[in-house]
Amino acid sequence: MKFHHKITMSAIALALTLGSGAASAAWPEKSITIIVPTSAGGANDALARTIGQAMAVALKQTVIVENKAGANGSIASEFVKRAAPDGYTLMLGYIATHAMNPALQKLRYDPIEDFEPVGMVGSSATLMVTSPTVPANNVKELVAQHKGKAPLTYASAGNGTAPHFAAEMFKLSTGVDMLHVPYKGSAPAVNDTIAGQTQVMFPSLFTAMPFVKSGKLKAMGVAGSKRSELLPDVPTLAEQGIAGVDVSQWYAFFAPAKTPAPVLEQLNKVLNQILTDKAIGKRLEEHGAEVDVMTLPQMRAFMAAEQVKWKKVVQAAKLKAD
Repeated sequence: MKFHHKITMSAIALALTLGSGAASAAWPEKSITIIVPTSAGGANDALARTIGQAMAVALKQTVIVENKAGANGSIASEFVKRAAPDGYTLMLGYIATHAMNPALQKLRYDPIEDFEPVGMVGSSATLMVTSPTVPANNVKELVAQHKGKAPLTYASAGNGTAPHFAAEMFKLSTGVDMLHVPYKGSAPAVNDTIAGQTQVMFPSLFTAMPFVKSGKLKAMGVAGSKRSELLPDVPTLAEQGIAGVDVSQWYAFFAPAKTPAPVLEQLNKVLNQILTDKAIGKRLEEHGAEVDVMTLPQMRAFMAAEQVKWKKVVQAAKLKAD
């Protein structure tokens, strides 16, 4: 779908701060398409539209945001893999499409060989939440009530997603038996957890925050290295004695492999300058994400490390694609 943007005073100011480099270069000479691997309304979609609006102003070109949901992001990933490597087709990938899912199963794309990293956008905390029907009020109570007993049922957005991996890491760390109930997306998984059809879930902050604040879900802890600034009263799992459950759900832009280096450098520069704008940072926070800026070398190193990290988790947890 076409992305119609409003040129706000903040966006105009942002464009001026980016300087004349982007406008004077031969690229871009036509519209740019951002492929989103999830349905409209999710975190990826919201972040793509926020960044796309600012990018359109900065590059003086139309930016189109197109959703290609399905197969846990594989449909979008394969589409971008096959796109012309000219900088006019980008993808707002995330931890599932470019790290977790490839670690879990053989796909028709390689997250390293078939893509060029463009730049990081931000990361969102992963929350451990339970249905209101679960009697435990904290993680210690939950573990005590279920260790050595009937398995906890946990919902996920599908195999290879962050909620899936986080739950398996929790299972390894605590020894609590857990039964995986995969769904096709976060929305039905959250709905069934709220209703008590499943007991536990590890959604992103973007997904969980409204339901935690309304009391429809109980927040047990942050599955990360630090508390979220958006829910500062919720402790990390590590603070509660549960080590090794660190799943920060990151979002980043990618281009097809063999995209020219000057184009990648220009995109990275524009993206990173966009992310320094306070108005953009605030909008990302509203979607549950905290800004994270990386250079191209930093992105490549980060991506290489992510492949190693999640393959180790798959091996340790003996995970298999259903």
